[in-house]
Amino acid sequence: SDYEDIDPRYGTLADWDNLVAELHRRDMKLMMDLVVNHTSDEHVWFKESRASKTNPKSDWYIWRPPKYDADRNRLPPNNWRSHFQGSVWEWDETREEYYLHLYAAAQPDLNWENPDVRNAVWKMMRFWMDRGTDGFRMDVINLISKVPGLPDAPIVDPTQPYQQGKVFYVDGPRVHEFLKEMNREVLSKYPNRITVGEAPYTRDMHALAAYVLPSSEPGMGGRGELDMMFHFELTDIDAEGRDRANMHKPRKWKLSELKEVVGRWQGFKREKGFWNSVYLENHDNPRSVSRFGNEDYSTSGSSPNSLWRALSAKMLAMMQISLSGTLYVYQGEEIGMRNVPGKWSLEDYKDVAAKNFYSKVLKERMEQTGMSENEVDMADVLTSFQKKSRDNGRTPVQWDESLNAGFSSGEPWIRVNDDYTEWNVARQVAEGANSVLGFWKEAIRVRKMHDVLVYGDFELIDETNEKVFAFWRRLDIADWERARTALVLLNFTDEVTKIRFPIPDTVGRWALEHARLVLANYRSDESSGETSSVVLESEEGGGHYANVRLEGYEGRIYVM
Repeated sequence: SDYEDIDPRYGTLADWDNLVAELHRRDMKLMMDLVVNHTSDEHVWFKESRASKTNPKSDWYIWRPPKYDADRNRLPPNNWRSHFQGSVWEWDETREEYYLHLYAAAQPDLNWENPDVRNAVWKMMRFWMDRGTDGFRMDVINLISKVPGLPDAPIVDPTQPYQQGKVFYVDGPRVHEFLKEMNREVLSKYPNRITVGEAPYTRDMHALAAYVLPSSEPGMGGRGELDMMFHFELTDIDAEGRDRANMHKPRKWKLSELKEVVGRWQGFKREKGFWNSVYLENHDNPRSVSRFGNEDYSTSGSSPNSLWRALSAKMLAMMQISLSGTLYVYQGEEIGMRNVPGKWSLEDYKDVAAKNFYSKVLKERMEQTGMSENEVDMADVLTSFQKKSRDNGRTPVQWDESLNAGFSSGEPWIRVNDDYTEWNVARQVAEGANSVLGFWKEAIRVRKMHDVLVYGDFELIDETNEKVFAFWRRLDIADWERARTALVLLNFTDEVTKIRFPIPDTVGRWALEHARLVLANYRSDESSGETSSVVLESEEGGGHYANVRLEGYEGRIYVM
């Protein structure tokens, strides 16, 4: 609602200035979230735009007259479906027109075709850069350009009145023109900034690379439009059809699918200058330990570290710190926060996307069965929310075991996860290095020590194995004192498992024999008694193989 102030619920500009100053004093940096595909409907720009068709800001948003059917019933300008269900169009009585909102009705889309809008955005960006921010995370930046004419979407589902219109606004016709202008007018003036763009629905790798690959165009400073992008291919792997549009319809994913996605992006256009973002969690996704690990408290031993939840959270940390790109760790991920419990009711969920999905399914079932609202069974939808709702990643950070997990002395905006008395920051600080928090600190230290984990070439091992994610990282450097090769072994199951794989000639048996174990999520007293070390063997003809036994959710990183 105001791009140049801080919402008073969260503090003041003076608080923000103090935060930036203290961060910079500690050699830390701050990125701001830049949301410019849309504004709030409470923004002064929108208030002026909706005031009249003659207002100077009347075309700062996307307005269209209604259509009418044969009976003169008013209809939206096209058949696009909102990402939060229903039409993307909202009727405004004052202007007697519809305005476009790809998301919630309270989030009207800006008209980026208008140069005055773009100049206002550039001015706002300079405001924050001059004030001290070090860069931006750009919300749904791939949606800012729409196809002229806003044509009807193809009818894919005849049972629904509104259809997916993504083809008409994802990576739209002028998006790169707009971002190049942003670079020339703002970003290039601040050479030490960092930018990452969010790109939902962009599935074509080359389309995504176009935002990032270095440019030789004047005013671009040799950099891409943005430094890196968030794609959703990995985080959508457990949605029906692996499509974000089905975020509330979970599917069972396979480890081979995850490995294929990671492996493909790790090697993509590296020689051209493409750079990855590495993440498993954010505010739009459930918790990674619940999705890709094991959120249960079942144990494989007696110590706190043997909890499957802690072990799998550490294993997922090991995967992420071993991948090329800039690593993003989301609040609560560093202590292994998990999804909400299954007993939550609809009233406990706050996400508008979940609420609207529930209403849509309820209405359809009432029409199909003739039952009343109270008679329809919606248990499966609530089960899907426990697995997939965005609210799973939005519960307050669990600081300690006091009221509301130490998040607030008042009533939090959303319910705190029930497990906060047992699983919180204070307890993990007390546990030290053995905790998930302590492990994350050590894992990041290991990443910073070994360039091979960040810049090395990536090679999958046994890509069809549905239990173990194993890969080599290799870096061709002249300094023999530094690690040139890394071996990463990750067991994604709660079962003891073994993997056998050939040792490439580029690594050699001698190197693996002298490898150093630099990170592991098991201590020696927590295994079942059998050795988990790498056993080497040779075959006639000169081939060398490695045999490894891994405990449940065990992870190991060797360098050589």
